[in-house]
Amino acid sequence: MRQSLQLRMGQQLTMTPQLQQAIRLLQLSTLDLQQEIQEALDSNPLLEVEENEQEAFENGLDKPHEQAQATDKSESNTEEQVEPQLSDYEQDTDTALNKETLSDEMAMDVTWDEYISAAPVSSSGGPMPEDESVYQGQTTESLQEYLMWQLELTPFSATDRLIALSIVEGVDDSGILTVSCEDILESLNKDNDQDPIELDEVEAVLKRIQLFDPVGIAARSLQECLIVQLNQFSPETPWLEQTKQVIDEHIDLLANRDYRTIMKKTKLKEGELKEVMTLIHSLNPKPAASIVQEEADYVIPDVSVKKIKGRWVVELNPDSMPKIRVNDHYAAMSRSVKSSSDSQFIRSHLQEAKWFIKSLESRNETLLKVTNCIVQQQQAFFEHGPEAMRPMVLNDVAEMVDMHESTISRVTTQKYMHTPRGIYELKYFFSSHVSTENGGECSSTAIRALIKKLIAAENSAKPLSDSKIADVLADQGIKVARRTIAKYRESLAIPPSNQRKSLI
Repeated sequence: MRQSLQLRMGQQLTMTPQLQQAIRLLQLSTLDLQQEIQEALDSNPLLEVEENEQEAFENGLDKPHEQAQATDKSESNTEEQVEPQLSDYEQDTDTALNKETLSDEMAMDVTWDEYISAAPVSSSGGPMPEDESVYQGQTTESLQEYLMWQLELTPFSATDRLIALSIVEGVDDSGILTVSCEDILESLNKDNDQDPIELDEVEAVLKRIQLFDPVGIAARSLQECLIVQLNQFSPETPWLEQTKQVIDEHIDLLANRDYRTIMKKTKLKEGELKEVMTLIHSLNPKPAASIVQEEADYVIPDVSVKKIKGRWVVELNPDSMPKIRVNDHYAAMSRSVKSSSDSQFIRSHLQEAKWFIKSLESRNETLLKVTNCIVQQQQAFFEHGPEAMRPMVLNDVAEMVDMHESTISRVTTQKYMHTPRGIYELKYFFSSHVSTENGGECSSTAIRALIKKLIAAENSAKPLSDSKIADVLADQGIKVARRTIAKYRESLAIPPSNQRKSLI
């Protein structure tokens, strides 16, 4: 072995912590960005929220659901304020700040887009359903807690109470009893030194719990859940016995909507089966859904789009984040303090504050630039709806705004636009293209909207098959394969034609 000198050439991108911070801010959603700003305000004494923004920002952090309601706000009139006379110390402070410009200390030898494009792309977030607005649900107690509350109000013997507790513990969030009565009996008798519990006792307690609110809870199957609810109807209810027979004996045929076979086996005529189906539709197959509610996900629009004087105008949402600035008083102290450690502390935090503000400004500029391009390309959508959506991919916007495709991906992830048609994630406006007969292109989003429209208008007694939908679209000049229709239909959570068939 011996020592030698070698010359190698290579490319390497070195990113400063400030640029890494700028990239991270670009990818954050509005709610995450608000938390990031609050953390910066807490950790950096030289950062402060402008006075007219402080109250709105604090309210926004406490009540995100109020900000999620995208409402049009008129511009408030700003009152003119008389500038107070500055003391000698304040004049020195103002002079010192004027000499330190933000742009001079933050000169970049590489463009913003080059650094943004080098960072990893976040894959989180997906297109928001077109018919779904901001989530407005509310959290509540768990299903087990709700059942326990009712159990405490119900008179049980000591033995029955132990059985009831075991049953409630065996109920999952969907309201189904996941353990059998035999398993409950075995577990109770294992630790029972007194008289053994009988299976009839367990089943008797189960029947009492199944009458808790909501009725049908703790059922062992959908069939049992529906029968429990039917047993609460008056015996004089028309078609009650026939309904019980259909559910008890032909639940599989009912699930497949095989009405012809049901009529054949039950000797019911079509009109009679319609009455039975009407009664079945009045039942609740998922009683736990009214109790268990998922935690709401709030969305704060980053930008809003309005039509002003015949033009679609994009504006940043002023409520999405506050306007922050450098605290003038603390910044000037860097020149007046005598301690070198104090001066260094102030200067380092001053630099961090300016970088943070610059990153926020760059984020807003990039977001506004990309959104304007999207709105310009998708004006037909804003005028006529999803059926007029144009095919567009990330690279199309990247070329128009002269940025890298990965930058566009970061800008459009978890960013939302408030439009007169609802709130959409920016990624919703991107879709692949499908060729038409006349040589044009149609957006896959537009095809989904057409499929949804056709199914919504179909005859429920004779629903459209995927092949029929493909034929209808072909008549409109859009050639789509049947399997593609099936894929788009499944993405819309629409069941196949045999499961959409209905007698009522």
